[in-house]
Amino acid sequence: MRTVFLNGEFLTDEKAAISPFDRGFLFSDSVYEVVSVLGGRLVDFDRHLARLSRSLEALYIADKIRGSEWLSIFRELISKNKLDEGLIYLQASRGNPGDRSFYWPDPKLPPTVFAFTQELPLTDNPAAEKGISIVTLPDLRWGRADIKTTQLLYASMMKMEAKAKGADDAWLERDGMVTEGTSQNAHIVTNSGVLVTHPLDRTILHGVTRAAMVDLLEQHDIALEERPFSVSEAEDAAEAFVSSASTFILPVQKINGKPVGGGRPGPVATMLRQAYIDWALEKAI
Repeated sequence: MRTVFLNGEFLTDEKAAISPFDRGFLFSDSVYEVVSVLGGRLVDFDRHLARLSRSLEALYIADKIRGSEWLSIFRELISKNKLDEGLIYLQASRGNPGDRSFYWPDPKLPPTVFAFTQELPLTDNPAAEKGISIVTLPDLRWGRADIKTTQLLYASMMKMEAKAKGADDAWLERDGMVTEGTSQNAHIVTNSGVLVTHPLDRTILHGVTRAAMVDLLEQHDIALEERPFSVSEAEDAAEAFVSSASTFILPVQKINGKPVGGGRPGPVATMLRQAYIDWALEKAI
């Protein structure tokens, strides 16, 4: 039994209840964040909270809880659930207006705020040793993928389609160009050793782990190009990998059935994964 946070209270998960009229339930009118926990401490907390604020502002949802309050709430959840390694999921919806309407309710309506912990092995992920397999599928999401909303049905559908095709996950593409993964940012390393990642625009989520990775590139003299790359360029790349709060840096060993870089995790992805873990353990709060 877990302790969760709901609208200012810490409750057991069995006692937590949200109204069926909540707009997060009826309209996916809500945003979320996922923060990694290592050694009972929070990884890149400030950047996650900054992105949460941007998402709330983009949807005109009231931002009722300040950063210092979130820090106290998250630490209390870690303590109450004795979480050493895993994730904290946070969701904020526009709230419960008491009925269903496409029009937004009074802006003074308090948002529904919910958070819970999830145990997950992050540093010792078996997939990091062999890499994951990817298939590319059409990106048919709405045009604001940069807002971290709970509209995740299409991503879930593409994960299931990838699984049905015998792959671990999917990268989404528009007109032959890769945007991102279903729940991760996508990256490749060219045969000349340049790391290529999609630029930050409205077609991808502005990944917190991606941002930390970019900072690490400068320390390790790895050249960076922020530009779209094609499916065929990814298939022919020296390396490919993904980044997210739940996977850190994870190598891709196969795209659309074709081995990438010999079908084994490449040196850049392997080095960046360990560099990220070292950085996260040092900087977590």
